[in-house]
Amino acid sequence: MRCSVATCLCAAALTALSFAPQAGVLAQSSSPGYHVIDTLLLGGEGGWDYLSVDAAAHRVYVSRGTHMQVVDTKSLAVVGDIPNTLGIHGIALIPSMKKGYTSNGRDSSVTVVDLESLKELRKIRIDARNPDAILYEPVSHRVFTFNGGSENITAIDPVEDKVVGTLAAGGKPENVAYDSAGHVFVNVEDKSTILEFDARTLAVVRSWSIAPGEEPSGMAIDRENKRLFSVCRNKMMVVSDCVTGKVLAHLPIGAGVDGAAFDPTMHLAFSSNGEGSMSVVRVDGPDKFSVVETVPTRRGARTCAIDESTHRLYTISAKFEAPTGEGRPKMLPGTATLYVIGQ
Repeated sequence: MRCSVATCLCAAALTALSFAPQAGVLAQSSSPGYHVIDTLLLGGEGGWDYLSVDAAAHRVYVSRGTHMQVVDTKSLAVVGDIPNTLGIHGIALIPSMKKGYTSNGRDSSVTVVDLESLKELRKIRIDARNPDAILYEPVSHRVFTFNGGSENITAIDPVEDKVVGTLAAGGKPENVAYDSAGHVFVNVEDKSTILEFDARTLAVVRSWSIAPGEEPSGMAIDRENKRLFSVCRNKMMVVSDCVTGKVLAHLPIGAGVDGAAFDPTMHLAFSSNGEGSMSVVRVDGPDKFSVVETVPTRRGARTCAIDESTHRLYTISAKFEAPTGEGRPKMLPGTATLYVIGQ
């Protein structure tokens, strides 16, 4: 469709405004100034994987291998601990239903939790291996598990708490995001692609390569501007257009990445790197992105979650035994610590 010069200039200006950082200091500063502002010793047994934030309830949910800890972000204290989540990876929250769901990789199940009492309601068995990431998609009103061992996706109805369908992922599904139109995007780790499917019909919409990114793990989305941020094991964040599948940019990040987050107000994307850093990427325009900061964290802090209301991020690590050169160093018991990152 053709447009007048004036119309085109107006449209371009509106597009630029939609991408402009809304915090004036960020627009002028090359370094947002993120740093570790607080810590909480979680203690207890177990490693960790994903974290999930419920901003309205002022809570962060932390997976701990065989149990899930719940932290009040105002008092920065543990207020709950749900046991028997064997091999827990992720946590999906449905605040409107007062329910949470955990993906338990070791026994192919999903634990349903009452978010008020912080007690287990029931356990859903799924016909899949190693459910990893888990997501609540609000348009379809479904919970999805992304099963790395069987390379498929399971759909659950949270009203009946029953499995209602499956979808082949075409490879090992890792972390995920959803848009505002009922579509879900999945990093397929071993194929270095993104899979898009319709959450209502379980039909595949498209798949695209994110080369030169390899082995994507964490994913975040800018829903307003339809941009996906996939963080990859070859120390690269790949930005793609979730409408066209076009790769728009790739930026350097730290090693050992497993998590990503996006702050829609600050127009910043984050990569949590297991080497002990967090990479901060700023959206400078529709197709312009720049690394503006590398925040020191702690070795092992590879996953993260963001509270969009406070603009704070949460990650977890621990102290480890001295490395021996054989496999991963062992975590020192009782040292797991939650790190709060802000400005």
